[in-house]
Amino acid sequence: MEINLISDTVTKPSPEMLQAMFNAKVGDDVFKQDPTVNAFEKMVADLFGKEAALFFPSGTMANQTAIKLNTNPGDQIICDKWSHIHLYEAGGASFNSGVNFNLLDGNRGMITAEQVKAGINDPEFYHAPLSKMVAIENTTNKGGGACYDLEELKKIKQVCVDNNLKYHLDGARLWNAIVEKKQHPKQFGELFDTISVCFSKGLGAPIGSVLISDAETMHKALRIRKIFGGNMRQSGYLAAAGIYALQNNINRLTDDHRRAKELGQTLQQLPWVAKVEPVETNIIVFSVQPHIDDKAVMDKLKQKGIVISLLGKGALRMVTHLDYRQVMHEYVLETLGKIEF
Repeated sequence: MEINLISDTVTKPSPEMLQAMFNAKVGDDVFKQDPTVNAFEKMVADLFGKEAALFFPSGTMANQTAIKLNTNPGDQIICDKWSHIHLYEAGGASFNSGVNFNLLDGNRGMITAEQVKAGINDPEFYHAPLSKMVAIENTTNKGGGACYDLEELKKIKQVCVDNNLKYHLDGARLWNAIVEKKQHPKQFGELFDTISVCFSKGLGAPIGSVLISDAETMHKALRIRKIFGGNMRQSGYLAAAGIYALQNNINRLTDDHRRAKELGQTLQQLPWVAKVEPVETNIIVFSVQPHIDDKAVMDKLKQKGIVISLLGKGALRMVTHLDYRQVMHEYVLETLGKIEF
């Protein structure tokens, strides 16, 4: 038995989710004639208090569409230096939209209103790129699943209003933040111009993200999704998985968070571990003592049937998820305590 803690994207649909997919009523979504997709999009838009939503095959495409909607070539996006849209979307912002980044040095992937305000270029100084959009990632991936404080997000919103900036939320793991902080999606819908939310991470669907905004913006998004090659036909089978996830898999994220915190507590007690980043949600980022090679840790765990990932030089990552069950968790905790270097 292999225990895969590389990411929360490794989950497979449960039998119940597969049954919901099997039973889905479908049509051609390119003509907006798939009833399950239409119902899913409305459900997500309503949940966030927004007018419209659009189903995408990936979070990257949803984010890239938001960038295209909110900017013009030559504009600048203000975001944290660890942002997914900067590090992990293959340079798509420059390729697709011709924009660049002002990368702020935040705390665990989170930036402040003061930093944003200081990072805005003078719109009259035409030698510099025009600051046009602020992008937030919540929870932060490379920041170890850290959650933004809602009050800070409100302060950043005010900076955006005062300076005519668009405000985008990369909410790939927003569900985790909402559950951990006991928040409501509408609190985010009130703040952001565009929001992308993922269903193939913590919620366990096989595919898909949804982009949410006002009706006019989402109508424009239809054309951009087409340009990016994101149109799907009988995608109601996938949307049915998203509907099932919304109805059944949000509250259970507390199990993932509890297990992640227990893993973090165990790692902190091990002599070969140098540091464990604060664990808020389902991501554990840790580093080992300088004399120990990261790969050696990964290899030893793999020999015991536990697979984790290297987040970057000196940082290892574990991610808890729907398919990581309690019996597996107890085995991992026991195994970590027995490993020696």
